[in-house]
Amino acid sequence: MTAGSQIKVCKFGGTSMADAAAIKNVENIIRADSSRSYIVVSAPGKRFKDDDKVTDLLYAAFEARGDGVKFGEIFGKIKLRFDGIINSLGIVYDLKNIYSEIEKEIKLSSTPDYAASRGEYLSALVLAKYLGFAFADTKDIIKFNSKKVFDMELTDTLAGNALRGKKYTVIPGFYGSDPDGRITTFSRGGSDITGSIISSAVGADIYENWTDVDGFLTADPRVVKNPELIDVLSYKELRELSYMGASVLHHEAIFPVKKAGIPINVKNTFDKEKIGTMIMRHVDLPKDGGRTITGIAGKKGYSVINIEKSLLNNEIGFVRKVLSVLEKYGISFEHMPTGIDTLSIVLSGGEFKIPPERLLKEISDEVNPDAISLTNGLSLIAIVGHGMLHKQGTAAKAFAALAEKGINIMMIDQGGSELNIIIAVDTKDYERAINAIYGAFFG
Repeated sequence: MTAGSQIKVCKFGGTSMADAAAIKNVENIIRADSSRSYIVVSAPGKRFKDDDKVTDLLYAAFEARGDGVKFGEIFGKIKLRFDGIINSLGIVYDLKNIYSEIEKEIKLSSTPDYAASRGEYLSALVLAKYLGFAFADTKDIIKFNSKKVFDMELTDTLAGNALRGKKYTVIPGFYGSDPDGRITTFSRGGSDITGSIISSAVGADIYENWTDVDGFLTADPRVVKNPELIDVLSYKELRELSYMGASVLHHEAIFPVKKAGIPINVKNTFDKEKIGTMIMRHVDLPKDGGRTITGIAGKKGYSVINIEKSLLNNEIGFVRKVLSVLEKYGISFEHMPTGIDTLSIVLSGGEFKIPPERLLKEISDEVNPDAISLTNGLSLIAIVGHGMLHKQGTAAKAFAALAEKGINIMMIDQGGSELNIIIAVDTKDYERAINAIYGAFFG
């Protein structure tokens, strides 16, 4: 190892832990820098296109827990995967008793959280054994309250007390436990959050997030050919881009490190010489030059509830009444652009907990609008960047690019921070719209 006085927390994603060859590459990265003290890992991901992710197999095992034959087949694949990794790494490690305990607990579980977490748990056990590092179970140091809400203050204390000063520890990502000790998971991709939590708890100098791409790109490479790499992002830009579909890093991963100002470096496990993307509290941009926008991201599958009512702006409590109907059914909204007599509520397609017709009727009964309608099949595109603060004409440039391609803009929303512009287009125009905007700003 090279000498290092810093403290680095490293998180390795599913592809980085997919098989023995990938894990040997992870070992080389860790041993190349003695500052890499705390290692957070995901469950093994896909080794090839049609392969199974271990977490998906564990969810399937939970669903099949009442069918002994099917459960056995699925769990057999999980055991085969980990036993294959152990054998290929050349270590002696018998997981037979641990497998039996996991099988028993999955069959007794009423929620999938325990099952879903076992991929990270086993992955961390195997890596700790291979490296000769200590193992720390996040069940004991990452805490949720009884409503499954992450408890940052308690976690920071527990994790700090357990880990500070104890270098070279492997930690499973993605889960913690509630006050009764029951396993509770973050949303998918939550190992990114775990790495951030550990970074805050141990007072890390940097959080390295190792994945299978070079870093954040200015656009989705599945949509735009060869988009540029973003070398530096602010926390706010990261959150906007991640939330709107740039899936390199979980959009909640910034919160634990934000207060301490710990930078996040996203790097490629399989091309470790690349500098990657550095994510920081502040990004200094020249007011008279530099980039106008940082990146473009988007997601499909949105619907918009359109409400019209004369003198809507004079009716006290109108918006509250509309939102109370959404709250009644646990429906969250994405955006809410307004006009003097109009209100639009943008919902993700997966947010409809009741039939849309019933939702519109209940809103109509509550506020008695002149008209109410639902528009489906929309996609949202976010144009993100601090550079927009210092340059005029950003929106005009994007709109002109769309107009030139004959793409109709169905909604526009801009945050008060001037950090982003949200544009809604018909989903059939989604790819063309992103390419048009990308061409306007990046050439």
